[in-house]
Amino acid sequence: MKKSAAPAIMRQGQLLPWIFVGPALAILIIYVAYPTFNTFLLSFQNADSTQLASAACQPDQPCWGILENYRYALTSKVMLTSFRNNALWLILMVSGTVSLGLFYAVLADRVRYEPLAKAIIFLPMAISFVGAGVIWKFVYAYPINPNDPNVPVIGLLNAIVTALGGKPVAWLSTGPWVNNIALIVVGIWIWTGFCMTILSAALKGVPAEILEAARVDGANEWMVFWKIMVPMIMPTITVVITTMTINVLKVFDIVYVMTGGNYGTDVIANRMYMEMYQHQDAGRSAAIAVILVLAIIPVMLYNVRRFREQEAIR
Repeated sequence: MKKSAAPAIMRQGQLLPWIFVGPALAILIIYVAYPTFNTFLLSFQNADSTQLASAACQPDQPCWGILENYRYALTSKVMLTSFRNNALWLILMVSGTVSLGLFYAVLADRVRYEPLAKAIIFLPMAISFVGAGVIWKFVYAYPINPNDPNVPVIGLLNAIVTALGGKPVAWLSTGPWVNNIALIVVGIWIWTGFCMTILSAALKGVPAEILEAARVDGANEWMVFWKIMVPMIMPTITVVITTMTINVLKVFDIVYVMTGGNYGTDVIANRMYMEMYQHQDAGRSAAIAVILVLAIIPVMLYNVRRFREQEAIR
């Protein structure tokens, strides 16, 4: 009896993990793996996905054969504008959210009503990105007739500008830098609370004995911050930076709601959406999606490695 029961128990032990993992694995295959593979195949086909993209090449025009959709995605003027804007988002939004998040994390730890202060700063994360876009579109609103003093200025920012004696500014249509920076400000407003929460938790993990010893040795608060706090939480800062990089590469909602990609504000994800649903070109949209995924994968892998390194240290 014991000999016959042992193999059954062993088989049960091998089967049991698959019973728990199986449903999640099936969902991943159906909703992630298959769509990803299908998108990769679509990227080599024409607009209506009936033949290879090379069949749609025009005479006397550049053509990359079956990679024609990738030629468009990498060399067309609208895509180059999208790449430029995404680079601007990466530089300004990642640096802005991480810097402000760290700044607020340090200050919030020193105020009397720390939970309330952090809740207020984190509050924009509770708003959907579409809702945030609508709110800030009203903030940036430009008067219908700026030369008529009888027309009220409903945009909060322009109301402040006119109250100070200036003229209203079309924040969302003055491009390509003013409107892009205006959109990035919205992204910073939303994501700073997230960065603050993660960095604040890391700061609380810094041993108080080390900080007190540095102060006793004569270090001022500026030196304590840069020489002790920042180096000790650098792994967390790196993870936050990579996480924000992934979020910025995928940015879509804010641009779509506030400008629709017009006035030189287009980004990669919005262009992918426009190619699919406005221009009805599944091939080009799929090629842009593949490029976006390829840009995100290295950052994700680096982020996973950093998480594993932190876990190993713990």
